[in-house]
Amino acid sequence: MNAARLRAELVGPYAALDVVSSTGSTNADLRAAAGTGQTPDRTVLIAEEQTAGVGRRARTWVSPKGAGLYLSVLLRPHGVGFTKLGSLALVAGLAVTDLTADLGVDAALKWPNDVLAGPERGKCAGILAESVAAEETAVVLGIGLNIRPLGPGVEPGPGGLRPTSLAEQGARTTDRTELALLLLSALDRRERRWRAAGGDLAAAGLLEEYRARCETIGQQVRVMLPGDATLLGTATDVDPSGQLMVTDETGKPHTVLAGDVVHLRAVP
Repeated sequence: MNAARLRAELVGPYAALDVVSSTGSTNADLRAAAGTGQTPDRTVLIAEEQTAGVGRRARTWVSPKGAGLYLSVLLRPHGVGFTKLGSLALVAGLAVTDLTADLGVDAALKWPNDVLAGPERGKCAGILAESVAAEETAVVLGIGLNIRPLGPGVEPGPGGLRPTSLAEQGARTTDRTELALLLLSALDRRERRWRAAGGDLAAAGLLEEYRARCETIGQQVRVMLPGDATLLGTATDVDPSGQLMVTDETGKPHTVLAGDVVHLRAVP
């Protein structure tokens, strides 16, 4: 990966950018740096390899050297309330699907943090937004994107989601420097709109785009909620703060702030 080119083209929109050969987790590294108060807003860390990458509920994200793009961005979104921070993962999802559209890859979003690609809707990207305990609001936004096939032995994710990659789905390029430029440029545009609107997806003009790209809406779903509770029902919408609206089998509506979603089938 060409770190000099990335800095030349992205430092400006971003405050700082570093590329490391290997680390445990780019999210963990930036969380630690954020706590010192010395790391500026819009700092980017990219790793050629992660040895302890994590996703939701501390699940392992497979991050072999050279097979993907593994990056995190430290954001200090002044003016965005804490309750709005959850929608940042949705903003990142839009940026990833901006990238896949540019690459000619058929992809869609699964609420709240997965990007699915190809006719069989394999998982090609995962997103993890983590708030940081600090004097001012800070969030570390991590994105893991499969660029080349991961090889045998990678276990399916929740709901049996099998991994796929941009290469397997016919992307016009798999050059990781080019993909990092495209993705971070798309994230820059999306996040600026979100921040200017105080974290409100609708006011930022992002909500309708998210709804159009999110295949969770209209699906019968099983949602694994915090505390091991389960919700069965139909996903009907996503609200302006990024929460999923689900109507259960009795017709009662629920608002889901966080949870793992399994698509069961599309509702006619």
